[in-house]
Amino acid sequence: MKVLLSIKPEFVEGIISGEKKYEYRKSIFKRNDVSSVVVYATKPYGKVVGEFEIENILIDDPGNIWNQTKEFSGITKSFFNSYFEGRKKGVAIQIRDFRKYENPLDLFEFDKDLKVPPQSFCYTMGGF
Repeated sequence: MKVLLSIKPEFVEGIISGEKKYEYRKSIFKRNDVSSVVVYATKPYGKVVGEFEIENILIDDPGNIWNQTKEFSGITKSFFNSYFEGRKKGVAIQIRDFRKYENPLDLFEFDKDLKVPPQSFCYTMGGF
């Protein structure tokens, strides 16, 4: 199973360059059979740009997550702290083998059932 994640374009750039090897989330999908993530770069870009395999998922206190992932976070500590402010648990999805699509896709080209991008994520059968 795959999930489609909405990610800001500046963070997508970090994933593509390899600088960002972790995608942070406040919560994680409920299904335990998710093995890959399809990346939707949010507006103003608004395209499905690629996908990656999930190496690992860390669920822990945000401070512990930062200590384990900061070298390849692709974000500043202040942004990280702001994102997880007031949270006792955070999630870091470790990115493995990002594959950029040769031709980025509109949502409807990727999955005819998707009309709008997910606020956070949605399950999908689309992709390659």
